[in-house]
Amino acid sequence: MPSVSPVIRSPALRGRDAEQDILRRLVDGARGRSGGAMVLLGAPGMGKSAMLDFAVDQAEGFVVLRTRGVEAEAALPCAGLHGLLRPVMDRLPALPAAQAEVLAGALELGATGGGLALPASVLNLLAAVGRPVLACVDDVHHLDAPSREALFFAARRLAGERIVLLFGARDDSPAPEGVPELRLEGLGEDTCRRLADDLAPEGLGAELRASLIEVARGNPLALGELVGSLSAAQVSGAAAPPDTLPPGGRLWRAYADRLARLPAETGDLLLLLAADPDLDTAALVRAAEPACALTLLEPAERAGVIVSAPGDRHDFRDPAMRAVVYAEASSARRRAAHRLLASVLDHDHQRLRRAWHRAVSLDGPGERLADELAAAAAAGSHGGYPAPWLAFERAAGLTARGDVKAARLAAAAANRAWHAGLARHARSLLGRLCSLTVSEEVRGQAELIRGSLELRSGKTGSARDELLSAAGWLLDRDRGRAVRALLRASEASYLAGDNSRFLAIARQAATLRRPDDPAATQLMFEYLAGIAATFRGRHREAADPLRRVLELAPSVRNPSVLVWAGVASLLLGDDVRALGLSTRAVEAARVRGAVSAVPQVLEFMIQTEIWMGRYASVAANAVEGLRLARESGQLNSAGQHLAWLALTSAVEGDEETCRIRAGSAIELAGAHGLGVAGALGNWALAHLDLAAGRHAGAAKRLRATARADGTNGHLVVRVMATPHLVEAAVRTGEHEQARAALRVLDRWVGSTRSPDRLALAARCHALLAAPGEAEERFRDALDLHHQGLCEFETARTQLLFGSVLRRNRRPGAAREHLHSALETFERSGARLWTEQARAELRGAGEAVRSRGHKAAEKLTAQQFQIARIVADGATNREVAARLYLSPRTVEHHLRNIFAKLDIRSRVELVRLLS
Repeated sequence: MPSVSPVIRSPALRGRDAEQDILRRLVDGARGRSGGAMVLLGAPGMGKSAMLDFAVDQAEGFVVLRTRGVEAEAALPCAGLHGLLRPVMDRLPALPAAQAEVLAGALELGATGGGLALPASVLNLLAAVGRPVLACVDDVHHLDAPSREALFFAARRLAGERIVLLFGARDDSPAPEGVPELRLEGLGEDTCRRLADDLAPEGLGAELRASLIEVARGNPLALGELVGSLSAAQVSGAAAPPDTLPPGGRLWRAYADRLARLPAETGDLLLLLAADPDLDTAALVRAAEPACALTLLEPAERAGVIVSAPGDRHDFRDPAMRAVVYAEASSARRRAAHRLLASVLDHDHQRLRRAWHRAVSLDGPGERLADELAAAAAAGSHGGYPAPWLAFERAAGLTARGDVKAARLAAAAANRAWHAGLARHARSLLGRLCSLTVSEEVRGQAELIRGSLELRSGKTGSARDELLSAAGWLLDRDRGRAVRALLRASEASYLAGDNSRFLAIARQAATLRRPDDPAATQLMFEYLAGIAATFRGRHREAADPLRRVLELAPSVRNPSVLVWAGVASLLLGDDVRALGLSTRAVEAARVRGAVSAVPQVLEFMIQTEIWMGRYASVAANAVEGLRLARESGQLNSAGQHLAWLALTSAVEGDEETCRIRAGSAIELAGAHGLGVAGALGNWALAHLDLAAGRHAGAAKRLRATARADGTNGHLVVRVMATPHLVEAAVRTGEHEQARAALRVLDRWVGSTRSPDRLALAARCHALLAAPGEAEERFRDALDLHHQGLCEFETARTQLLFGSVLRRNRRPGAAREHLHSALETFERSGARLWTEQARAELRGAGEAVRSRGHKAAEKLTAQQFQIARIVADGATNREVAARLYLSPRTVEHHLRNIFAKLDIRSRVELVRLLS
């Protein structure tokens, strides 16, 4: 088989695979006399020049001509042609004498002559070179008019020629008529993360990387300059990450140059827009001369600096331009702009924005401005600019009184840590409290924040102790916060799998209840009481407080409250309601901008979806949860999402991915005391063993989930995994262990009235039943399954029942159940369970053929998954990022894939899998 050159993806053009393919085809077409042209449009830094470099790299055997439009030469006729065509002027004698004379006059004297003579001569010269030609003109918007028109004339007449003409132009430049355009948009978030890793060989912390990506807004040059500007303190976390482009960098200078060409009055209006991102047109007109405000914006619109935005607003076309406009203005001009904005904003309905502008402009005594700003931030935000945490931080900077300054820093840290999801900045704000006079209330609030940060990214034991300490500080000063601290301390114990400490905290909380508590506080007490009763195995006692949680939830607007209500529904066996509440909680967190809450809410949504067997949705939500958890520095949440992903890999039968993900989750669990993540990781590995028929291994792993040692033990996971434990224990002859586990499951299931849960318990009883009784028990289980929602567990019961019927020498009855199981497993992509169902059908006397892709029969589950992603055009590093593997592991798999499929390149892989 002849070797085919692999598709090479340029690391410098991360995320531009489709655009590279277009240019590659254009160059390849010119080799066969099918020339063409393309205009590359994009904002500064989007990679137009890099794309032209890529085209040059592809043009082996071509004559390559390059030039760049220079603004200083835009008034010199034919200056651009002179720069582009000088290397091939030795071919002038090949042209008719009249054309040669016209072209020589244009290049030597700038004489255009008018008409077709000059553009036709340019086209004929390129065609007379004798080899394929690639001509690249960057910054074509700065080219002189005669050169630009002559080249565009040639670009429209390249059919049948061995010529490619490529132009790079600014995004606001009009594309020439009749010449195709390729617009370079901003890179996606996933691509930016991988590009940041490419640019920083040592790697960046997830939170720092997320901050850089937010500032770069998909611009690859911006991201590169931001990474290159990082100080050692910023990389280590001792200093805040940059929040603007590096001043003086290439991109900053490009933006500043564009702004410098605008009229001064236009610049004044742009400064107002830069000072307030939420400024609408009506307020802008009030702040400027009403008769001319909008007219003065027109030069900025024509220059591509601003565009119309929803809500009767104008916004910067590139968000990075805002910081350049603001920073390039003098401090006096900035203060004047803020003072003007404060004067036109409504005092009642835009209180926070008005107070912010007054504080920034220093329009009065600092202490008075700080009090006004802090009061407005405490009263709540309209959801726009500025964020309350930013207002509190600004107010702290204007405050001289140590105790008040400390309180405002703590308020900023609380908002930053808990809502915006930037733990690094929150810790920095708390660090500034150390040298200040701190009241007892503020000390308790700071402890609550520290404990909350530790709960998300540190050791659960330390988090619990800090949160209990915070509750003690706050109890006589802020009772609502004190109860919240206790609830979070109980959450730390839950994550650790420490039931005794959880129950102790619940008992402590119960002594604090008052009849006149507000609804939110009552709900917290009821939630703790219901969970505590559940953990004691008193499920009927737990039902009343759990139902009370559901009654109180509509009166409180908070994502966490919705999650607690979802957990209550789950424990009561109402999966549909639990899923609805979790979905609402995710939406509420996003609407409120509570970034840090989303990964946590997704954890509970996933737990509901596991009970419902919705593994595809579990995988999608866990991937998002893992990404957000890493970006916001929430390692403990990341551990749970890794474990959930390991479980979905086990369901799919992807052994290697499951082991890698589970191993990472278990390692993180050991370092942070995360009993829940460790137990989930072990459950995933046990599911994998069970699917592969390794029953002894599954039983051993599931026994470990019963240990409450902070690594593998967790009561909730143990109950969820009981059906797997019973199956594995029965297969290995450990019937007493199976019965003991089943007794715990029975007590809970009996209180829920959930058909899905009752079906699982009935299946377990069938596995433990005497031969004559087992069939009836299995039929009861299937009757319950058909009333429920979980198709996957229905198929698992059908597989087990079919196996029993086959061993009881009833192959016809067995095949009926085994066929149904096989269809569900194939539809779910559960490879190992599919193989078990096929094996049972063959044992029942039926030949079963595979319905999958023929390549899948030769590859492992993970190899086939990698092959499909690579066939879609992903690089090894991109595959690694999607599957949470190392690039070296992906490379190893790819070599094995090529060998097994007897192919030699990615191109052949695409053909095979298409």
